[in-house]
Amino acid sequence: MDRITKEKVRTFMPTRNPNSYKGSYGSVLLVGGNENMGGAIILAASAAVYSGAGLVTVATHPSNKSALHARLPEAMFVDMTDTNALKQHVEPVDIIVLGPGLGRGEISKNVLQTVYQSVSSHQTLLVDGDGIYLHVNEEVPEPSATLILTPHLGEWRTLTGLSPDDQYDNVNMDHAKKLNAIVVLKKSRTEIYCDEETWENTTGNPSMSTGGMGDALAGMIGGFVPQFDTIKEGVLSAVYLHSYIADDLSLTQYVTLPTKIIEQIPTVMKEFTKDQNRRWI
Repeated sequence: MDRITKEKVRTFMPTRNPNSYKGSYGSVLLVGGNENMGGAIILAASAAVYSGAGLVTVATHPSNKSALHARLPEAMFVDMTDTNALKQHVEPVDIIVLGPGLGRGEISKNVLQTVYQSVSSHQTLLVDGDGIYLHVNEEVPEPSATLILTPHLGEWRTLTGLSPDDQYDNVNMDHAKKLNAIVVLKKSRTEIYCDEETWENTTGNPSMSTGGMGDALAGMIGGFVPQFDTIKEGVLSAVYLHSYIADDLSLTQYVTLPTKIIEQIPTVMKEFTKDQNRRWI
């Protein structure tokens, strides 16, 4: 198993071209947030924006519109219950992050079906949270996009039927292949199963054990993937930096809140770039 280290992430981190615009840094659609869990999709969207994504759109329940605009004016809103509007916004983006706060009711099922039917092979689809539950328990079409799954240990058991004692690296890799997905298995030392490679994160700490942490990571991956040279490099870097920031915050904070991690993403990305002192002149 390879280890994700600071040195590796530094080599992955892209440098911004002086002659660029928002279209140069990817378009992300985040889908989720029912009437009761709007905070989850707002956290994910915030992480995508703060991760440098060029254009971020949030498809969520209409009840979340005011909160989204108040907390994150950089993001656009789409009514996820409007099937035609949702389809239209899936088609042009680079990556779709589906699942944070989505819920498991009929509206949620219809939303997931619409996204799965609308994605194309040139896109990336990240499925998280309730999206994973629906992926397993509902009859859904096979999405043609490159699939990223971000389960915690309980969701991984739901996806694979594996008990914790059976979750060896080679067994997990076999199941990732069967799922035809890149798997980000969230645990104390998160593991990533990508193609034929297995990676273990080297950052992370107990202060991260709080609600919304996975939503922030999903959004961060969504923001990173279109900007990096490869999907793998974007995923590995997001996983590492998400916990790297939390490690630093934990030195002075008993609990590390996802919102505090999100606020630090641009600063830490700058720290990791090769152009730290550039003045753009």
